[in-house]
Amino acid sequence: MRSLPRPASGTAADGPAPLEAGHILSGMADAVRTAAERKADTITRLERDADVWVATASASRPHLVPLSLAWDGAHVILATPAKSPTARNAAASGEIRLALGTSRDVTIIEAAAEVVLSADAPEPIAQCYATRTGWDPRKEDVPHVYLIAAPRTMRAWNSLAEISGRTIMHDGQWTPA
Repeated sequence: MRSLPRPASGTAADGPAPLEAGHILSGMADAVRTAAERKADTITRLERDADVWVATASASRPHLVPLSLAWDGAHVILATPAKSPTARNAAASGEIRLALGTSRDVTIIEAAAEVVLSADAPEPIAQCYATRTGWDPRKEDVPHVYLIAAPRTMRAWNSLAEISGRTIMHDGQWTPA
């Protein structure tokens, strides 16, 4: 088996070796966005992204799935089969965690989750989801639920430089810009 070349490393006196062009971390944003810019970027993602990673957990194991999303300005709206682990876990705990974007530019959302049978959903929720995704789960043969997520905390960052100011929503309120 051929061994891969090892990256050059500095000594404690030299410090770490400088990043070379083409390194996986090269090209990462050096500029730190303001809270207002992070909020605007997050809202743009909520309005434009097609999918979001959804994490739930039962007493015995975590569960992670991608689902299509809609944003009504206050809630992230998701749909999934009523008997899915995601639906069961969200109903039992009343909580979900969402991840938008990539690991290099991410928004993590912790939210209270209301689980509503699609047939019983308020029309504005169902219509928002159907319009945004082009799919109406109320028309499926298999019963579906809407997960209506009310964000409590949002954290957004795109680099190590943004870690310290990443909280853009706390207790359901946007942080001051």
